[in-house]
Amino acid sequence: MIWWATFSEISDFAPNMARRAWRGQPKILTQVNLTKPHSENNIETSQSTEMVMSEQSSVHYYLNWAKERIDEMDAALASLEVKAGQAKAESQVKVDEIVADLKKRRDEFQTVAKTQAEAGEAAWARAKTEMENQWEGFEAQVKTYFDSAGKQIEQQQVTFKDIAAAQAKAWQEAAGKFREAAGKVATARSADLEAALKQMKSDASEAEARLQKLKQAGSESWSVLSAALAESRKAFDQANQAAWNALRGPGPKG
Repeated sequence: MIWWATFSEISDFAPNMARRAWRGQPKILTQVNLTKPHSENNIETSQSTEMVMSEQSSVHYYLNWAKERIDEMDAALASLEVKAGQAKAESQVKVDEIVADLKKRRDEFQTVAKTQAEAGEAAWARAKTEMENQWEGFEAQVKTYFDSAGKQIEQQQVTFKDIAAAQAKAWQEAAGKFREAAGKVATARSADLEAALKQMKSDASEAEARLQKLKQAGSESWSVLSAALAESRKAFDQANQAAWNALRGPGPKG
């Protein structure tokens, strides 16, 4: 499927996840009945394709969810490491410990994501609970970092902007993957899928506008900035879920 190839290009951990995940998915096998009209065989092939894509769509939701968090972790770490060496002497050891712990938490989260490469929807749903706890621990440590390094408004703004940029990239990549996947679905559903894509782009624009206001303010506390990032992240999760549910079509939603 084309969108797996796209996904494999956008992060270091994605290639193996994508290839291994695809290896575990059912292949589309078309049995041609020579006694049926050609058009009927085409319909059956289309239905088979949509069935497999429906199974894939729920997994894509989890892959997007996990990658968005990893991208945020990477952005936060890159930003914090730059300033860690500039911390005051009395707080240097504490800051270094926190950065090391943040790396460890990021690596653990990424490891769990990798182990789910061949998993189905049920396994991902179970793993997501653990990963959410890991994510919350990472966020808490970022707050501890700023508490330990001193309330550096400039550093908080830099980190906020870097994480916001990672979120914006996640929106763009998710929309791109959905567009490619939607192109494989029967034309009869194209209007619904186009509407879902349009809604995702609209939600992305609204989320970015809210973050831009805080970037311009430049003097908010980390608690305010992190709350804004959490709101944008929630919007991403909801849009991501809605888009892949649209691809699955009628029936129970994940």
